[in-house]
This record gives sequence, structure tokens and C-alpha cells, in this order.
Amino acid sequence: MKRIRLDRWATQIQPPRNPRLHLPPFSSETRAPRRELQQRQYQIQHQWQHQRRHAVTRRKASSAAAAQLEEAESAAPIPLDTSQDGDGAASPPQPQYAPSHRRAAQSAKLSALHARLALPSKLPLQTLARCLIDPSADPRPGYNNAPFALLGQDLLGYYTSEYLMCHYPRLPMPVLFAAQYAYVGSATLGAMRAEWGVEVVAAPGQEVDPGLLQLKRSVPGNAMLDGETRQLKDMPQARRLGSGRRNEEYNFRRGMSSRIVFDDQFGDLQSGLQPADAQPYPGAAISSPAADGAEAGSEQEQLALDTAASAPPPQPQSPEETHPTTVEQGSASFIRALAGALYLHAGSAASKTFHKDHVLSRQLPLHTLFHFTHPTRDLSRLCAREGFEPPVARLISETGRLSRTPVFVVGVYSGDDKLGEGAGSSLNEGRVRAAAAALRSWYLYSPPDSEVVLPSEVEGAAGTGRSKKQWKPQMVDIGEVIT
Repeated sequence: MKRIRLDRWATQIQPPRNPRLHLPPFSSETRAPRRELQQRQYQIQHQWQHQRRHAVTRRKASSAAAAQLEEAESAAPIPLDTSQDGDGAASPPQPQYAPSHRRAAQSAKLSALHARLALPSKLPLQTLARCLIDPSADPRPGYNNAPFALLGQDLLGYYTSEYLMCHYPRLPMPVLFAAQYAYVGSATLGAMRAEWGVEVVAAPGQEVDPGLLQLKRSVPGNAMLDGETRQLKDMPQARRLGSGRRNEEYNFRRGMSSRIVFDDQFGDLQSGLQPADAQPYPGAAISSPAADGAEAGSEQEQLALDTAASAPPPQPQSPEETHPTTVEQGSASFIRALAGALYLHAGSAASKTFHKDHVLSRQLPLHTLFHFTHPTRDLSRLCAREGFEPPVARLISETGRLSRTPVFVVGVYSGDDKLGEGAGSSLNEGRVRAAAAALRSWYLYSPPDSEVVLPSEVEGAAGTGRSKKQWKPQMVDIGEVIT
């Protein structure tokens, strides 16, 4: 279970409440920005008065004069953003790819969704509308749900993993990965979006309702890989490659240690990663092997760094240049963004309540996630490791031995203790099923609820108040049986 610094995420994603408190101290260097701010406010006020004067004149004028005035305004429209940069030229207004946040307060779909999910009043409708905008519809990070989804994914994974590890401390790692995916995987989150009644827009744009999920759908098809004879549907991990590690190559044998260290919270390949040689930001320094002419090389590197630093940052892409996504991935991004937005606006208690009500409330039969290839051998190794007597299979009851459908009930005993019981159409099948049942009962052990204390319940704001819990050391198992 990995710890994450949630306070860093909160300070990086959510802006400060009062920007005046975070201004640098007054000096001669900070006079220019304040003067520009005053000019900006004066221009906005002058523009509002100018528009109001035109509105009064239009009401008093005749129809012919009003038509001439409208033609003049259409010929020379007043720009919405009259701020000037250092060269004195007015900067163009920001393009709008998704519905404006001003329309969120008048959206009936957003208000109904807010009430249906019983979200706290601290979460505004504008933030809920932003959670519905996928990066494929609006590539700007300040307008889509990518920052919220990144935080929400870590929160949902953290809450789910601590719940599983504290309530079922003996779960093997493959079963733990499968249980995490069953709770907060993309398929489950996509089903949750449909259950909530959130509809998906056919095509994103400014004219659609803010209560719809905005994304650019991927075109269905089965394209061939570049330079390969395989098709995308036959190679589902083709689009996930990109971190440069060897374990992401096709048909590479990845062990459990590799899945724990390198892969994501579900044990799958990391998705959306940049190549290993990609720069983290424009103008970042990249090391190179030392040459004979160290001084000449350093001068060239410094010149290259200065050129890269002086280059303007890349402009945001348009929706036509973004990669399309599926409805399942867009739905998962929406729910993860909603969990992250709840943490930022309402705190950790609201995010934990959301996780408990919508994630942990779903039924998951953990016993169906186990798959044993040699249960009898694994049970023998387990008994030898724990110091139990060797397991012995005994016939408990039978019926129809000479018929077409016989049933044999076999039990596995360690001394006088019965470890498991199973029924099969033959003695060997009953013995194998009894051994598998004994292994499942061992791995699915759960301590009493009074002894389970989650780490998130005693840290931060969640550990204060009337319902404060005292930390108790949780059980840490020796691990699964390795044969």
C-alpha cells in the first residue's frame, strides 16, 4: 500500500481562495503588474458603460436607426478581452471548446445529478460541470477534468487497497489486483456512470447541455499496427506502450514482482506515459555522454538550453488534434474527477463517504476470483509451513456410485480438524474441490470488525471529532504459498 502526499495535490490543483494574500511584497518591480491590473479594471468598467449607453440609445432610436447601429456594431465588434501584452497588441480571446461555466447554474441536469448523488453543498455546480469535460473534448488542463481525475484515481485506489488489505490480510497479490479492478476499474466506473443516469454527448461543443458527458468518441474499427501483421483488437495492450521498459514489450513474461513495482494499481501496464527520453517540460536539461572537448560541448549545451528556454511554450491543442477516447474511459475519468473534486472542496471525510456509498456498497464475491492449478499441493505446502498435520482426504458421504450421476462428498482433514469440504462426480474431483475450499477459507480470513481500523480513519481531519478512532496495529500475514 503506497502513501501519497494529498496536500501537494490539493495545493497544486485548487487555486488559493484570496489571491491578494499570495501577492509578493510591494516593490518597484511589482508596480507594473498592479498598474496593468488597474488598467484592466478601468477598461472593463468603461466597456460596460459603453455597452449600456448603446443599449439606451438603441431603445430611444427608431427602427431604421437601430438597424444602422446594429450594422455598425457587427462591422466593428467590441472585443471581450482587451488586455495588452508587452508589445502593446491585444491578445486574442481564449477559444471555447466546451459549454461555458456560466451555464452550469441554469442546467437542470447538473442540479438533478447533484441532488441524486447527495453531494455536499460545498461542491459547486461549475466544478461538477468541469468533471464532465474529458481532455479529448477540451485539451486545456484548466478547463477539463484531467487534474481532478489524477487525484481521484489515487484516492479511490488508496481507499480500496486499505479496505481490502485490512479486512482480508491474507489475500494473494493476483486476487488483490483483481479485486481492486472489480471495485474501481474502468468497466465498473463505466457501469456506475450509466446507473447514475449521466448521458453521453454525441459530439462535444458549446451548444450542448453542461450536464452531459463531453468527450470525443473514438471511431470504431480494427486498424493494423505499423509494420506489424497484428490487429489492434488482437493486441489490447498496443496503445499502452510508451514508457520504454522491457516488460511492456509484446509477449514478454512479466512476473508478480514486476507488476507490483512497475505497473499500475491493477497490475496492468501503465497507460498514458511518455517515453523515457521525453523532456518533463520545455527546455529541460538532458544529460549526454562526456566528449573530449568538454568545454566546447558545454558551450553548445548552454546555447541549446538558452534557445529552448527562450522558445515560447507550446500552445494548447484543439479538439481536432486530440486523441479520441471510448465511452468507458471517459466515464471512468468523470467519476475519478468527481472523487478528486470532492476531496478538494469538501475534505477527506466527504471523499471517504463517497467511496463508501458508491464503491464499497457494490457486491463483490471474492471467492470467485481464486483459481488454483494444483490445490492439493498448495494445501500440503501450507500445512507444512504453518506446522499443521499433513492433510488427509476422507469420504463423508456418497450417492449413486453405480449410476450415471454419482455424487461424492469429500472432506480434507488435518488431524481432527476439518479444513474444507467439496462435492464431485468422482473421488478425485471431490478431493480437489475440498482442497480448493480449504485454501479459499484460509485466504479469505477476516478479523473482527471491532479490530479493523483503517489508516485513513485516524489521520488528518477524519481522525478528529466525536467519531475519532484509536489506531490499532493491523494484522500482517506472512504471505501466500509459493510452490
